[in-house]
Amino acid sequence: MKVEFFKHNINVIDIAHVNEVLNSIFLTTGQTVKEFEDDFASYLSVKHAIGITSCTAALHLCLLAWGIGEGDEVITTPMSFCATSNAVIHAGATPVFVDVEEETGNINAALIEDKITEKTRAIIPVHLYGQMCDMKKIRQVADRHGLIIIEDAAHCIEGIRDSIRVGELGDAACYSFYATKNITSGEGGAISVNNSEKSEVLKMLRLHGIDKSAADRYTGRYQHWDMTVLGWKYNMDNIQASLLLGQLKRIEKLWERRAEIYRQYQDNLGSLNGIKLMKIVPNSKHAMHLFTIHVAEENRDEVLFSLQERGIGVAVNYRPIHLLKYYREHFGYQEGDFPIAEKIGSSTISLPLYPQLSNEEVDYVVNSIVTI
Repeated sequence: MKVEFFKHNINVIDIAHVNEVLNSIFLTTGQTVKEFEDDFASYLSVKHAIGITSCTAALHLCLLAWGIGEGDEVITTPMSFCATSNAVIHAGATPVFVDVEEETGNINAALIEDKITEKTRAIIPVHLYGQMCDMKKIRQVADRHGLIIIEDAAHCIEGIRDSIRVGELGDAACYSFYATKNITSGEGGAISVNNSEKSEVLKMLRLHGIDKSAADRYTGRYQHWDMTVLGWKYNMDNIQASLLLGQLKRIEKLWERRAEIYRQYQDNLGSLNGIKLMKIVPNSKHAMHLFTIHVAEENRDEVLFSLQERGIGVAVNYRPIHLLKYYREHFGYQEGDFPIAEKIGSSTISLPLYPQLSNEEVDYVVNSIVTI
């Protein structure tokens, strides 16, 4: 049997939305993007959503919007995709890592305060695999020290913890619509904010820093524009937005199927000798983006390759950022600096998890692990 690591959820309705845009005059940022932004903001219960080209771009723009740059430090986690800390470097600031919780892989809020210096300006918590960090504790720390919180919610659109939604306690939250995400436009991202002034700044920053979009300039009486800040080319287009509109309407139904599969994995693998699962914290809604197992570090690659040989798509999420070559060479990190993140990185395997996965395929994945 062949079990792909991921299959997207795009259907004929989504394709029809794309065809409508392709048969229209306007392909770039226009009314379809605005419709998605309004729907996304409504889903998240926030005031504003801004369509962007990627979550990486979203993180970068948020740092710029809050004036974070050269000489500043931003606290974040080494257990994430490298884009999280890369965005800090792109802004001119320095990422400062804090180790993670062993049971969840999320940044350990109890360790953040020890890393705060006079240069610290922001915290970027990452809601790893779909489970929210302890945002109440992180907000308390940020408030004590006057810090900005920018949530990396690439895995966690649907997440809730302690009755708090993603983006509710952070100053901004950043989302990904990459090819393997819970809703996807192939590439794409968004920012959510409740601050109307910052929303306008972010809209300018995503389009070169000019104060009129192409839709503003060309869909009515021509409007002259000005460039008021130095911006970037990070704007979502109507084609991407058209793919997302229908998926957003189905997002809870898609989540329900992933949750069913997640429980099947938990029930069948949770008591297996040599397998450890991540904990779902009480009083929370996990976004169910990734399901990971942890095996003995010395056997991880053997298990990984054995699953591949049986036709099962797998991944490693993630090798800790601080041990990647660039970070070793530029910041002097070495093994032992963040032992919990390193332990997770050397023992983790991500299994297939998506709504189209059949029960038969789930059983095949489970039986393959049992018999390795």
